[in-house]
Amino acid sequence: METGFDGVEIHGAHGYLIDQFMKDQVNDRTDKYGGSLENRCRFALEVVEAAVNEIGADRVGIRLSPFASYMESGDSNPSALGLYMAESLNKYGIAYCHMVEPRMNTIATKVECPESLVPMRKAFKGTFMVAGGYNRDDGNNAVVEDRADLVAYGRLFLANPDLPKRFELDAPLNKYNRETFYTSDPVVGYSDYPFLETTA
Repeated sequence: METGFDGVEIHGAHGYLIDQFMKDQVNDRTDKYGGSLENRCRFALEVVEAAVNEIGADRVGIRLSPFASYMESGDSNPSALGLYMAESLNKYGIAYCHMVEPRMNTIATKVECPESLVPMRKAFKGTFMVAGGYNRDDGNNAVVEDRADLVAYGRLFLANPDLPKRFELDAPLNKYNRETFYTSDPVVGYSDYPFLETTA
């Protein structure tokens, strides 16, 4: 906050520390942070509470991926995990809950999945954001059908710095180059994609 940020999104997804606590396939603790669903989610909720107490609930969001199994962090009942977290987060009044679609359980590709984030969306009383392989039409439909309040775009935004304008015009999109993701080059793959006005 001292450096001018509007808020903080707690990263509780994709196999990072908080996610490892929540997932029963990687959390083998025997103390109050392991075993039951409530115990495994305790650390995540404590982090949320600490952030809320420090900067205010309206400046805190959290990203969760209950269905994903990045870095061997999978769960035997991801639907129950996601629902428990959605319900538990209500008491903190945070700005939003950001969940990754079940179809994005791998890094590179979408997969067919009968599971849905809709029960979590209904359980969470605040702003609900979704992410995971959305295109323009998918995102519009998710909002129109009340499956989400907001849709987050990652790879498409990286390759299209003017993505909102392209969506508005239904213009062609730049294709992202996955080989340049997470590299140390400050330009290639991060700030060298052309804007719509400069594309042929």
